[in-house]
Amino acid sequence: MPPTKRPKSARGAPARSPKRPASFTLPAPSPTGTTPPLGGSRSPLQAAGVEDFLPFARSFIDEDTIAGVAEVLRSGWITSGRYVKEFEARLSEYCGGRPVRAFNSGTCTLEIGLRVAGVGAEHEVITTPLTWVATSNVVLEVGARPVFVDIDPVTRNLDLDRVEAAITPATKAVIPVDLAGLPVDRDRLHAIAQKHNLRVVEDAAQAFGSSWHGRPIGSFGDLVSFSFHANKNLTTAEGGCLVLNDERETKLAEQYRLQGVVRTGYDGMDVKVVGGKFNLTDVAARLGLGQLPHLDVITARRRALARLYFEALDTPAVRAFGLRLPVANFTDSNWHMFQVILPEERLSITRSEVMAWMHAAGIGTGVHYPAVHLFTLYRRYGWKPGDFPHAEYAGRNILTLPLFPAMTAADVTRVVDTLFTILQAHQLS
Repeated sequence: MPPTKRPKSARGAPARSPKRPASFTLPAPSPTGTTPPLGGSRSPLQAAGVEDFLPFARSFIDEDTIAGVAEVLRSGWITSGRYVKEFEARLSEYCGGRPVRAFNSGTCTLEIGLRVAGVGAEHEVITTPLTWVATSNVVLEVGARPVFVDIDPVTRNLDLDRVEAAITPATKAVIPVDLAGLPVDRDRLHAIAQKHNLRVVEDAAQAFGSSWHGRPIGSFGDLVSFSFHANKNLTTAEGGCLVLNDERETKLAEQYRLQGVVRTGYDGMDVKVVGGKFNLTDVAARLGLGQLPHLDVITARRRALARLYFEALDTPAVRAFGLRLPVANFTDSNWHMFQVILPEERLSITRSEVMAWMHAAGIGTGVHYPAVHLFTLYRRYGWKPGDFPHAEYAGRNILTLPLFPAMTAADVTRVVDTLFTILQAHQLS
């Protein structure tokens, strides 16, 4: 339950109007250049007269896109059709001409990526325990066994220094996860995969718009899975896509997408593999088509807001408190999320209580993610507390702060003011 009173600082000031060190200054994002405004100087909630609650995520959808979706709804053809094909073509252009197929989620794209890669019973797939549970669930879905490797505590991604020790004769693939949009080192990753003849199915769900050394994620590598869920930088409300390598893989992915069906002529139909019902609709595709032209602007805006967070949080007072900040990468990361890790050993309250205090102050936060291997399902496979200490610490203490294009500098100030006041008020002596 949320707290009944607002937290107070040591000086008695409520979280609404905390006192901050003089070094906590936030310049407003520039209206031009690399930090273009989206949604004006006021957020959509503020424009609607709702001043108090700041969610941790909100999509940017312009009026032209809304009108375009309405046109699709009026057209009489709302399932997979011309807009899906157009969306796939635009995605292929973004991914350097590689074949791309759209689906109705970023979960099924991972599963189909594994199936296309030939992963099945008796195989092992290496991945991270700090991820949305879909990453490992799809491994189980295809009959294989997930093998977890601890995270790098700095990047919070799969620790590539530990991967080779986890490879066995049964290892078939690796699923790296670009947590919060920060890419795993693609050079090292693919060198390891090539050395051991492994397939790579990239869980780039959060990394659309990210890059590696100037090359967009998805434009190179092996199989790449993106998500277009509602909270992603580019959204189709629900959806995803899979980047493939050649025509054979593409046709196989199409079969898995729709019940394994292969059509010929007007009435020819055959089924050679067990597929599912994973097709994207034209309604969703039209939403994605409207989002794509804004991708660079969205990414630039998110990076600008992330910089403001760093300016506010990267101070002697915060560093002394032990709050862990993400890697300050403004060239490769798309800043899908801004996440801090709370210093549990210095607090008298839990993360859940911190989130409740934030919510009471009108600020939404999130948890991305608990350590997967500690879920009941995965404990049945033998994993236990202590197996992956870095992922477990992060899983207990990671906190996602609000970050979306319509936020203002004042919103960032408010988030940091409130969080720091709550933490100071509940610091262990």
